[in-house]
Formats: sequence, structure tokens, C-alpha cells
Amino acid sequence: MVFSSLIFIYAFLPLTLLIYALCKKNQARNYILLIASIIFYTWGEPTYVLILIGMTFIDWISALIIQNACEKERTKKLVLVLTVAINLLIIGFFKYTGFLLSNINAIFGVPEVIPEMLLPIGISFYTFQLISYIVDVYKGDVPAQKKFTYLLLYSSLFYQCIAGPIVRYSDVQKEIENRRIDFTEVCEGITRFSIGLGKKALIANTCGSLSNQLLVSTAFMSSPETVTAALSELSSRSAIGILFGVFFYMLQIYLDFSAYSDMAIGMGLMVGFHFKENFNYPYIATSITDFWRRWHISLSTFFRDYVYIPLGGNRKGKTRTYINLLIVWFLTGLWHGAEWNFVLWGLFFFVFLVIEKAGFSKILKNAPPFLSRAYTLIIVYFGWILFRFSDFKFIPVVLKGLFGLNGNGFIDFETKALLTSNLLFIVVAIIAVTPLSKKAKEFFISKCDTERKKKAYEIISIAIPVIILILSTLSLVGDSYNPFLYFQF
Repeated sequence: MVFSSLIFIYAFLPLTLLIYALCKKNQARNYILLIASIIFYTWGEPTYVLILIGMTFIDWISALIIQNACEKERTKKLVLVLTVAINLLIIGFFKYTGFLLSNINAIFGVPEVIPEMLLPIGISFYTFQLISYIVDVYKGDVPAQKKFTYLLLYSSLFYQCIAGPIVRYSDVQKEIENRRIDFTEVCEGITRFSIGLGKKALIANTCGSLSNQLLVSTAFMSSPETVTAALSELSSRSAIGILFGVFFYMLQIYLDFSAYSDMAIGMGLMVGFHFKENFNYPYIATSITDFWRRWHISLSTFFRDYVYIPLGGNRKGKTRTYINLLIVWFLTGLWHGAEWNFVLWGLFFFVFLVIEKAGFSKILKNAPPFLSRAYTLIIVYFGWILFRFSDFKFIPVVLKGLFGLNGNGFIDFETKALLTSNLLFIVVAIIAVTPLSKKAKEFFISKCDTERKKKAYEIISIAIPVIILILSTLSLVGDSYNPFLYFQF
């Protein structure tokens, strides 16, 4: 079950909110959310929910031991290290066993059979949340949660446990214990959820479909029986077709992931939780450093606070700083998937971050904004090529195809027809990844200087989410292409 499925929108979520609203005490509301979260998670994975519960139980016990150890620093540190190690071993077993064995097989020819490991949904997100919790308890930043069910609610809350954002326990600690329903925030939450749903169902899905048409679909590339045909088909694509195929993927991955965050933040507001923003229009960034301050903010800050800074950050000289950055970006790539293309993607950004730290950032600051933004978009664009194609055989075909070096033409009739018929959609999609709509909203609010205008704005504010919901529903009915890209991570 995903947020953009009709059963979730019209059955699971309304029923959960109704029962939640009927409960008057916070404790009862927490149990309702916990039960709903367990049902949501077990909808497609009834067995793997035990991993989520088990990991949460381990961290719950460990945090209490750390807190009660008082002055016994050695005991506290030992428990912390063991708990973090257990968390990492569990995610490592499920996420990287096949990757490790396939690389051993490539070198030594053993083992002959590599087991297929099914990846528990959301394990990367809730593992990082639990690690942040146990570390923060050790540091004394938050008290250990005495109620196991409350910590389980934190790690399993269906709003964000599947694909983030990575929520710190310190951000929601007080709201788990005590929160209230605010009508204005409920309305804001419904609007935010609807906007996210529209980004996903109306724009991201279409971008994904167009990208598959102009390039080749992931399923076609990943099947051993069709990989040769996929390579041949991709090499025949026109230069403009490949250019826009990657461009649509670039739009899709942002709109898809930010849509999930929008819906998670919106649903949180509906029940009194306030999650931090996970995206801040990254495609208007003026440097790669700026891009990563705007993209998947919860992941970037996690690696900063729990890996980069503990390693020494930039406090121990340039060489050590670059080594720390290398570790962070290697892990960032590996976190996204057990494939070498993700590692290469992480190291790709590491290179440009080092270049900027070495002095290029000063040049970017003094350059005209459109040049610094163009530089950033070009780097990010090529980064998404590495991200999309897990099989390295496809990457040079795409890169050569962009410049017509596959013997492919500049543009063909099919590409021209596809782009022409979707011209209006392309404009809408581009606007959707910029703050233009936000600025337009602020402009209209500033012009509401009379009661009549304020009333008109209120009506529009109510109508827009309803219209988006209706259009999204129509789009989702019978649409088989409705993935959330970050579920695989």
C-alpha cells in the first residue's frame, strides 16, 4: 500500500483519522496510530514487520541501560557501540548480502548460487532513525523513552517510516507524549497532502512514463533476457530523445520523492506532528554544496551529525576533511542501493564538493546567478545518469548518445511528436520544481487587502486541494505505473 493508492486515500487514511478524532486522550490516539502503522507496514510484508519491532525493542532496552548507567561511561559506550553494530548488521544482511556475494563471485567464482534477499520496505529510513535515537540518548540530548509502544510508534509511524523523511526523536519527543489537534493545521495538512498527491499522480508519474518512452524502462534493462535488446534500443535513440529522457527522470525523482515528503508532512499536521522540511527547491541551487543543503535534507543532516562531525569534520586539517568527506559520500551512495552505480554516484558528488571546498565556491559566489545555477544543474543532470542505470554497460551508451556518437540522429519523428504533444506538461513540470507557485501564493496573499478578496482567496484555497484530489483520483484509476522510487532504498 502506497500513499498514492486509492485504497489508502479513500479507505485506510480516512478510517484512521476518523477513529483518531473520536479518541479524546493522547495515549489512546497513540495506540490508534501504532495499530494503523503496523497494519500499513504488514499490508505487503507481514513477516518483515518483526524485524522493525525487534530492532526497536533492542534500541529501547539499550537506551534505558545507557540512561541508567549514569557515570559508568565505559558501560554506556559499550552498549552504544553494540546497539549501533546490531542495527548496521541487520540492514547490512538484508541490503548488502547479495551485493557482497555477487562481487566475491565475480572475482573468485564462488558461491555459485547467490541468494535473492528481499529488502524490508523502509529499513534504511527506520534504521537511521533508531541509530539517531540511541546516539542522542547516549549524548544526553534526549531522555530514553520508557514506553516501548511509544518508541515503536516513533520508528513505525506509517507517515514516514517507509520513505522518510528521517525524523529525529528530539523533533517529535514532546509531541509523542502530548499533542493536540488544531483545526487550522488539519486544513494545512489536507492541502499539503493533496499537493503532494498531485505532484506524484499528475506530474511525477507522467515524467516517469515519458522517461521510459524516450530511454528504456528499468524492467527492460534489468532482465538478463532483454538487456542486449535494451542496449540496442537505447543506442538507436536520438540525441534529443536521450537528452529529454534523462531530463524527465531528473524531474521525476525530485517530484516523486518530494511528493512523498509533502504527504508525510501533511498527514503529520492532521494529527499534531510537525515534521521538518525534507526539500527546499534543490534545482535552483547555486552550487553542489547548496544542492545538498536542499535535497533530502534529513539524510544530509544525518550523515553530517552522526558520521562527518564524529569523524572530525573539518577540524583536523584539509587532508582529514577530504578523507571524512570521502567516507560520507561513499556511504551516501551505498545507502541508496547495493549497486556500484550508487557508490559511483556518491563519489561523483564528492569530487565536486572537494573542488568547491578547494576554492571554486568563491568563484561561484561571484558569478552571475544564472551561471552558477546552470553549472549546478549540469552536474546534477549527469549525476542522475549514474543513478538511473545500475548496469554500467548503459552509461557510456547514454553519454555517447547525448552527443550523437552512437550513430544516432539528432532528433526523430517519434521524439518530436512526443515532445510537441507534451509541451504544456513540460512547462507545468518545470514550474513544479521551482518556487514560482509559492511566490505566486505569497503575491496573492499580499493583495488580499479587503474582506472580499480575503473571502475569494479562502474559497480558492479550499477549491484547489479538492480539484487536485479529483484530478489525481482520475489519473490513478486504472493507472498501473505508480511507483515510489525511494521505496527501493
